Amino acid sequence: MRYAVVIEKAERNYAAYVPDLPGCVATGQTLEKIETQIQEAIQLHLRGIREDGLPIPELSTQVEYIEVAA
Repeated sequence: MRYAVVIEKAERNYAAYVPDLPGCVATGQTLEKIETQIQEAIQLHLRGIREDGLPIPELSTQVEYIEVAA
């Protein structure tokens, strides 16, 4: 599956979350680290959902970039 991930720059690190998986978050010191951390978080989150016998949420987030004049 391919999940949309939002990565935000914080003061000292990066934070990421997955809109289609509420509660699935991660932090990391670099972009490379946050990508690894959120991938692991997604895998762990999905495993927990399966272990609880719950359905995997449907993918519903669409990501687009919109250009506007500054």
